[in-house]
Amino acid sequence: MSLNRRAFNQLLLLASASVAIPANVFAQDATPVSGGTLTWLYTVDPGTALFAINTSSGTGQAIGPKIVEGLLTFDYDLNPLPLLATEWSVSDDHLQYTFKLRQGVKWHDGVDFTSADVAFSILRLKEAHPRGRITYQNVVEVQTPDPLTAIIVLSKPAPFLLAAQSSAESPIVPKHIFESLPPADGQSLATAIGTGPFKLTEWVPGSHLIFDRNPDYWDTGKPYLDRLILRIITDPSARAAALETGEADIGANPVPLGDIARLQQNPNLVVDTKTYAYAGPQQQLFFNYDTEILTQKPVRLAIAQAINAQEIVDVALYGYGQVSPSPVSVALPKWYDPTVVAHPYDPPAAEKLLDEAGHPRGADGTRFRLWLAYNAFLTPAYADVVKNQLEKVGIGIEIIKFDLPTFLKTIYTDRAFDLVIESLSNTFDPSLGIQRAYWSQNFKIGLPFSNASHYANPEADALLEAAAVEPDEARRREIWSQFQHLIHDDVASVDLVAAGSQIIANKRVKNFVTGAQGISWSFGDTWIDPNA
Repeated sequence: MSLNRRAFNQLLLLASASVAIPANVFAQDATPVSGGTLTWLYTVDPGTALFAINTSSGTGQAIGPKIVEGLLTFDYDLNPLPLLATEWSVSDDHLQYTFKLRQGVKWHDGVDFTSADVAFSILRLKEAHPRGRITYQNVVEVQTPDPLTAIIVLSKPAPFLLAAQSSAESPIVPKHIFESLPPADGQSLATAIGTGPFKLTEWVPGSHLIFDRNPDYWDTGKPYLDRLILRIITDPSARAAALETGEADIGANPVPLGDIARLQQNPNLVVDTKTYAYAGPQQQLFFNYDTEILTQKPVRLAIAQAINAQEIVDVALYGYGQVSPSPVSVALPKWYDPTVVAHPYDPPAAEKLLDEAGHPRGADGTRFRLWLAYNAFLTPAYADVVKNQLEKVGIGIEIIKFDLPTFLKTIYTDRAFDLVIESLSNTFDPSLGIQRAYWSQNFKIGLPFSNASHYANPEADALLEAAAVEPDEARRREIWSQFQHLIHDDVASVDLVAAGSQIIANKRVKNFVTGAQGISWSFGDTWIDPNA
């Protein structure tokens, strides 16, 4: 039986829990070749958010692991593997996590890596990272009985703590560099110091970053590449051309989705459309609860009933995605409750609600006007589709478009918006990906990817806090089910879609994915086949 493109991609998303291993990982020579330069396309200027020590931005998750490392890494099924930690154990009461650290590791500036760096990083993540504020909220202290032992001590269990120890989620940074930096500061060329396989040696904002091989890397013989060049190309057509001509070697979600089918026919390219387990994709429409009209539930419900999420999949995503109507992504079937379904697409019902709420159409057909922003990583078609749908029921929409740094400032510092289409991934665990957006205590001016809505609901807080400390998996699923229904019934947000993802690489690039993190990993195992 044949499947149409949309159905096929939906199956890919639903299969993400088991995570199929891409063919390029095994269809290669057994012996890597050292040398060469990898040119990596990047779609936005990362600003100064290179390390995920104080941001959950995709830039920190993708770029940081080339320079800094976490305590653990993960295979395709999210099983932990050694990285900066070689051994780990959890106490019977789930309140102490002990990590034995790798010997002989040095920071790029030659200083020894020790448990003091781990303790500093965990506490900095607790203070400054949008998800880290949830991950590490119950950390009492980090004990350092010797330079190669770190013990995270909790007041309550944190069932997701081990899974959070990746380079992209909980990077370990050098205490001797970062302790003098304000928690909110981004990185500079001078402070981008790590233990990872590559050193950042050149940085021209808006143009490129150059990473050179770390000759003193603890994993002898790696990285295989001599150099990694990250090229910032904001024009999607230019990125497609760079991949087709061989000018660039790899990119994540690099081209217009309408180009994917054509590029799949190119014999020189590999197109990987897997959704990796660490991602948990989810795109949402959030309300600004400091905009008075949006505090009215009938208005929020009318907005929800005016939006046809399937049209976003069809038009904005070219079928590469799935409607995802709950705050828990359909890409996480372990936690998603399928009894939560989208508010029915019903423009006449939306118009009736708006009339009854005291917002009739004016002489120009408009009831009221709202500002709509969208995450700089998303295609503008998201906003275009939503604008068109809301204007059909008389809600005037002004789309405001920003580059990433301006978007972050406008939404999370200035809060100068009414509606925002965000891309707050669930990650690998809903407590980490979702609590940040709905927990009242995570409303913090200037903290990117936090509770920008200023949503505050004591019942939601109680459920989030219970799920974050519940070690019994069945009970956690029950709590998350209750939360999903609460958010849906309150129309606290309008959950839209779980977008598919694409990695496009030249066929000569080998081993560009090695586990659950996709290419938000180090490229330390990546190599270039000169004969391909």
